[in-house]
Amino acid sequence: MSELLGVAVLGAGHMGADHVRRIGSAVGGARVVAIADPDTARAEAAVAGRAGVSVHRSAVAAVDAPGVGAVLVASPEAAHEEAVLAAVARGLPVLCEKPLAPDSAAALRVVGAEARLGRRLVQVGFMRRYDTEYAALKALLDSGRLGRPLLLHCRHRNVSSPPHFTSSMLISSSVSHEIDAARWLLEQEITAVTVMRPTPSAHAPRGLLDPQLVLFETSGGVVVDVEVFVNSGVGYEVRCEAVCERGGAGLGAAHSLLVRSAGRAEEELPQDYLVRFADAYDREVRAWMAAAREGRATGPSAWDGYATTAVAEAGVAALRTGTRVTVEMAERPALYG
Repeated sequence: MSELLGVAVLGAGHMGADHVRRIGSAVGGARVVAIADPDTARAEAAVAGRAGVSVHRSAVAAVDAPGVGAVLVASPEAAHEEAVLAAVARGLPVLCEKPLAPDSAAALRVVGAEARLGRRLVQVGFMRRYDTEYAALKALLDSGRLGRPLLLHCRHRNVSSPPHFTSSMLISSSVSHEIDAARWLLEQEITAVTVMRPTPSAHAPRGLLDPQLVLFETSGGVVVDVEVFVNSGVGYEVRCEAVCERGGAGLGAAHSLLVRSAGRAEEELPQDYLVRFADAYDREVRAWMAAAREGRATGPSAWDGYATTAVAEAGVAALRTGTRVTVEMAERPALYG
């Protein structure tokens, strides 16, 4: 049997702890050899029962720990740039949870570092690309069977928002997944954003503009609408419907348990993203590790991370100003095709 890939996990919060659980259990071929978190007690709890894992406060110290062959970044977004650049500088493949960086300028610095290296090492954690329903919709659109896409209708609902959530985070955090999914499904860039703001729900925290309707225009003339509602009080719901010249197709409507009993039918909805996309996360990490063992990266690139952040920034500006905002993008390096 080949040697296990040694992974440094940066961040021991909700997402980082779930990846620690995933590596070596749900996904084989690797083991966690180092973990970093400013809260070392939390880091120790995340790796409890796993032998040979060094615990660090510093992300860079974990990256430099013995046996590290790849890096998984699941820390708060403000720490992403330093961690990803440290991995790239050492020639280590890295999977970075979204966003790649807190702003487009920082994301572009990561793109530049990788472009100067001349090879891809960075994969960004847009796990929806690994979901079976999204993959089926992508294959259908690519086949041309339904003709040219005209519209993309998206829905993104959460049960409730975390205490720190702001109105702009509905776009920069939640809708960022729809930004990447739209770019990937359509193979077009998003060129402009408009945000509609209905009267906030009575269940939204005071001052939070929730829900929102976000409209994207693409380089190929497709219009994408995203309903984002992070305090629905119902469940975690993600849906996407493509309307094309010769028909349409959608996903998400049947991704739940339908219970029929005593003359009633009830649909059981997942309550968070780790449940809804559990299989997608497993496939994502499995694909990343297969590429990492060869010293490369696959899947969503650093450029995809930059482009998503640039679109999200335009969306936040549109939310703030109430106007249509065009997306400003840097020139795409040759490395990314």
